[in-house]
Amino acid sequence: MANYSIGVDLGGTNLRIAAVDEQGALLERITLDTQVKLGRDHVVRAMCGAVQQMVSKHRGPGTLRGIGIGVPGIIDMQTGMVHESPNLPDWADYPVRTEIEKQLGTRVILENDANSAALGEKWLGAAREVSDMAMLTLGTGVGGGLVLGGRVWHGMTGMAAEFGHTTVEPDGALCGCGNRGCLEAYASATAVVRMAKEAIARGGTTGLSAVRELSAKAVYDLAVQGDPAAKRIFTSVGRALGIVLSDMVNALNLPMYVIGGGVASAWDAFAPTIFEELRRRSMVFKATDPERRGQGNPGQASTKTTITRSRLGSDAGLFGAARLPQVNGS
Repeated sequence: MANYSIGVDLGGTNLRIAAVDEQGALLERITLDTQVKLGRDHVVRAMCGAVQQMVSKHRGPGTLRGIGIGVPGIIDMQTGMVHESPNLPDWADYPVRTEIEKQLGTRVILENDANSAALGEKWLGAAREVSDMAMLTLGTGVGGGLVLGGRVWHGMTGMAAEFGHTTVEPDGALCGCGNRGCLEAYASATAVVRMAKEAIARGGTTGLSAVRELSAKAVYDLAVQGDPAAKRIFTSVGRALGIVLSDMVNALNLPMYVIGGGVASAWDAFAPTIFEELRRRSMVFKATDPERRGQGNPGQASTKTTITRSRLGSDAGLFGAARLPQVNGS
């Protein structure tokens, strides 16, 4: 059996754990309810118990390289403390790494879930052919990850790549972080539902008012059917993403930017607007646009900027967490 690592994707709803070998082959996967309402101690015990069972099952010729855990929220990378996590409300200022290591009796590597997703896409997904990439995860909120030279870039305190809190609309919609006009307030699933409710309140002809339970998927389904209000919502999503991506392309000049998370399923509804904004706002993108590069000079094809969907989907964070012990020398 090949050497392997354990990856944990700790979400507010589901707790997913996988054993993955060094080539990226999935050996085993289990999914549990996170049961956040029972408190953080219960969640940590359940997670550690499942990890121990998996390690015991795969004990043999192969060697466990380590355990990586992706956690939603702001993490102090030095202390392993979660400062704030919207999906895990009682985890604020909680020394989660210390508690997990105490129960498992081994070192673990903690990482922000969006960073883990970016690392997963770099290892096995859309960005596996490039060394540097950035990722936006569009879920309940908007997360971000930056991978340079094959490793996550954390910045000074581990808070780098908070692209979801880049301002796209000064004095715009209120964001959960307290600022107004953040990308998260225009491109998350929460934002899509908010904009749908606003469209219903304005009145007019729209199928949104007939939707029994509003969700980003329900709004997307209406957009696909041609509902004008639903289509405008995803145009707004694309515009906000295009503005932020234009700034990212101009500032970072990376070869690839990946968009993942649940809202990325509506790619065809918002992607055209992203590229309109990029071609209008980013001089770097215009110079490296894949539709223009490589025409006439084959050598130009290697200097293109690619904006694309995640290939791993919801598994990006799980595989990225499993990759953490390998890139961190555990």
